[in-house]
Amino acid sequence: MAKRRIKPIEGLRVFMHDLFDLHEDKERESKTIEDICKGVEFKGTNLWILIFAIIIASIGLNVNSTAIIIGAMLISPLMGPIMGIGLGAGINDFDLIKKAFKNLSVAVGISVMTSAFYFWVTPLHEAQSELLARTYPTIWDVMIAFFGGLAGIIAGSRRERSNAIPGVAIATALMPPLCTAGYALANLNWYFFVGAFYLFFINSVFISVATFLIVRFLKYPKRKFEDPNSETNVKRSIAVFVIITIIPSVYLAYHLVQRTLFEQNAKYFVSTEFDFAETEVINSSFYYDADSSSIEVTLYGKTLDSVQIVDIKRQIPIFKLNPKTHLILHQGYEHEVDLGQEFEEMSTKLKIDIIEDLYKKNEALIESKDEQIAVLEREILRQQGRYYPVSDLSAELKIHYSTMTSFALSDVIRKNMQEEVMDTVCYALIKFSKTPRKSELMKIELWLEQRLKTEEIELVLL
Repeated sequence: MAKRRIKPIEGLRVFMHDLFDLHEDKERESKTIEDICKGVEFKGTNLWILIFAIIIASIGLNVNSTAIIIGAMLISPLMGPIMGIGLGAGINDFDLIKKAFKNLSVAVGISVMTSAFYFWVTPLHEAQSELLARTYPTIWDVMIAFFGGLAGIIAGSRRERSNAIPGVAIATALMPPLCTAGYALANLNWYFFVGAFYLFFINSVFISVATFLIVRFLKYPKRKFEDPNSETNVKRSIAVFVIITIIPSVYLAYHLVQRTLFEQNAKYFVSTEFDFAETEVINSSFYYDADSSSIEVTLYGKTLDSVQIVDIKRQIPIFKLNPKTHLILHQGYEHEVDLGQEFEEMSTKLKIDIIEDLYKKNEALIESKDEQIAVLEREILRQQGRYYPVSDLSAELKIHYSTMTSFALSDVIRKNMQEEVMDTVCYALIKFSKTPRKSELMKIELWLEQRLKTEEIELVLL
């Protein structure tokens, strides 16, 4: 009997099937379901481990230590209830969904309160870069959560356990957003709070969706009901729950993509169109809105004329930006009068006068001129020491006060009419799109006094 010849295409199909087959090393479905259900519970050991992990992660965010944050994420048991929701949806187990959702809510509440308590008692209140990174979700966070969830459930369904699940916990970063939400709650920063919870929501939803898809793909046994009507009602409830969960995520993911693309194109637009020899961009901000986005640029140096500005605005659509995007320019910041140079010129003139007086042998006048020179030289040193790093200070303030739109510093000579005393005072001119509370303004003034090493600060709102 002739041996059947396998066609190359069929052989390639068999090879690819064997290469990517997920059923080869699969653990028994009952064992995988049992393991995930155990991780759903949050009481006793799991609860205490979660509290300790949250404190460790909060310390890592507080001192800006990536290694500490990674260690806390390895300890965290937060993946359990999130995968439990996806598993329950995949096998039609409505009770498991409710149980996992309840335990996840408890875990989130305890995590945020524990983190808020830590950030309330810690003496370090400044938001570090690791913490700030958890307040601005992007489309990449969506992709990490989804593919991380796929890796997690596939690894969890194998007979041979691997280090994939701890790796997923690190990659998807479930814990740091909750710690950031606790920081925001302790400092009453609602902008950070919404951003951090937004990131945690995205991670949780897409890990659950990934779990649901793999469970359905692997054909896990679905829950059977004696009453067909009950089964239909449960299936409908699960479908509604999944749809309600996915629709906001898709909507949010779409806007994340749009915002990310807008910011990338806007940065390229600013770097390309504002490349001038005598004008420099010292600050740029991008505000995305579906109907009315804006690009705000602060320029230093030679002022651009109206023709140049109109020409720049015409280039906006070329950079794949909405033609209705508003371009807001702040310019006119030229080099201020160099008082130090003026004093040096005056000092040079006085020295010439001294030489002339020497010829006249007027020793008394020479002594007087020396005193004037000393006063002027001290003033030169004082003026040179009063240089203000406006660009650095404005960038730091912008991190904490996103509504700030303009910032300027200037020394002013002020005379007290009652005491007939004159002194030099630094005026800080700040403009906000939404004025902060009085307590926040006092914090800004105290912060400027510390940064500028002076108590002579006057804060003026524009």
